[in-house]
Amino acid sequence: MKFPAPVSIKWIANLIGAELTGNTEGIATGINEIHKVEPGDLVFVDHPKYYDKCLQSEATFIIINQKTDCPEGKALLIVDKPFEAYQTIVKHFRPFRPANKPISDTATIGEGTYIAPNVYIGHEVTIGKNCFIAPNVSILDYCVIGDNVIIQAGTVIGSDAFYYNTKKDREVWYKKMESCGRVVIENDVEIGAGCTIDRGVSHDTRIGRGSKLDNMVHIGHDTVLGANCLLAAQVGIAGATTLGNGVILWGQVGVSKTLTIHDNVVVLAQSGVGGTLEAGKVYFGSPAEDASIKKRELVWIKRIPEIWERIKSLK
Repeated sequence: MKFPAPVSIKWIANLIGAELTGNTEGIATGINEIHKVEPGDLVFVDHPKYYDKCLQSEATFIIINQKTDCPEGKALLIVDKPFEAYQTIVKHFRPFRPANKPISDTATIGEGTYIAPNVYIGHEVTIGKNCFIAPNVSILDYCVIGDNVIIQAGTVIGSDAFYYNTKKDREVWYKKMESCGRVVIENDVEIGAGCTIDRGVSHDTRIGRGSKLDNMVHIGHDTVLGANCLLAAQVGIAGATTLGNGVILWGQVGVSKTLTIHDNVVVLAQSGVGGTLEAGKVYFGSPAEDASIKKRELVWIKRIPEIWERIKSLK
């Protein structure tokens, strides 16, 4: 999430009650989670296992629960509970705003766009020209829809990220991280019925130009699809995953988190993707592997009983 305007890090430290060390004159431009941080961003860390990763990341400002050496040019905001500090910042800049009508007065809708009955459009949403939004679609706050986009009935754009702060030394292990990111859908995208596309935790979930999603597809938080991707029914993609241009995922493919599927990959139906896939290949199986190899393996598996009988006959 980018702040409406750059903010003094001293002001942020005062907001969350932090001790400030390092570059105390810095200016923060936004808050982000570790997979998406950029220079000028705040990030939080509350476990020693991830201290170094955060300190050496692109983030300029680190909310942390222990004094440590501060990299040059950065600043540390030291608090007892970094997660709660993150929540305080998000709630300050993106407070809950109740809806009082189906289409917010703050939404911008382009010329030639059709909005069917029973559509909900939240605060600060932008929808481009010549779009078709079918009945019972929900487009939640701050989402951006390009031109010539089709969204079929019952789809939800911008639902909260499935993302939790986990501590097993407390009664409630999983505490929800407030989602302050967006969903950005580029021009000429078509989204089927009953799809769910989660907003980023603090960055953008993005669907690239010309991509087509079938019915009942789920896209997790902070995931980025390139241009001209094709996703068949019941595909599920976990958070912070990147798909290149021209990727095809056939029905019921499941994709794990924080990996990359490179350009022009095809993944055959009911496969499970657990790691990064090289460009221009066809994959199959769970875990997904080169389809030609996987198919040969299946042929050999079917021959196991025959081979076993031959082995027994040699005794």
